[in-house]
Amino acid sequence: MSLASKPHLSLHNLSVYYDTVRAIEGVGLKANRGEIIALIGSNGAGKTTTLRAITGLVKPTFGEIWYEDQRINGLPPHRIAELGIRMVPEGRRIFPLMSVHDNLLMGAFLRRNQAEIRQDIERICARFPRLAERMKQAAGTLSGGEQQMVAMSRALMARPKLLLLDEPSLGLAPMVVREIARAIQAVNREDGVTVVLVEQNSRMALRLSSQAYVLETGKIALAGASAELQTNDRIRRLYLGISDESEPLTL
Repeated sequence: MSLASKPHLSLHNLSVYYDTVRAIEGVGLKANRGEIIALIGSNGAGKTTTLRAITGLVKPTFGEIWYEDQRINGLPPHRIAELGIRMVPEGRRIFPLMSVHDNLLMGAFLRRNQAEIRQDIERICARFPRLAERMKQAAGTLSGGEQQMVAMSRALMARPKLLLLDEPSLGLAPMVVREIARAIQAVNREDGVTVVLVEQNSRMALRLSSQAYVLETGKIALAGASAELQTNDRIRRLYLGISDESEPLTL
């Protein structure tokens, strides 16, 4: 089987327990190279735990995680990061007292080519013009939307091959959500980055992704093409807040 035909990321029967409390159980999913997949569900469904297991921040109790042609569960987080996997955590977790510019440099801590780092900062300024105006400003003084742009850009400074996004639209105004959505599309289409998108904004997640998985109480309850899930009555009722099938889905 060629590398291109293999899933870029695949989870097999993944389970995580905190002591005796089940967080996720038997989770299986895959993301092909250059694809956006969505993981949706209510609070406490296990979405963040799934991402943390991929990055090595929590240890799976059972199951396997494969990235490209390598099994990565059991590797320490820094080794997983070196493979080209980056996560933008819920709540952004930027360095508030550092400037925007220095936050971006923190994302490039494994890189040595200074010319390429400068080029990538210029690309980020073109993608997020508001950040270009605030490079010397302390990141903690930015708006929530601008801080999310910093968090995404910091991850992109590592030139990831796989980007994990945990609730990137959380708490943001609709106009900013649309801007973040366009940035996710650009990262995927222009940079060729595979994206795993965790979102409670299910409309946005299904519009951006090609495949989606629904987590309920730690288990995959439904999976399929995102376009098809948008018309699924159960998904529309529970996650999209739609009862009239004629109502359009818009970001």
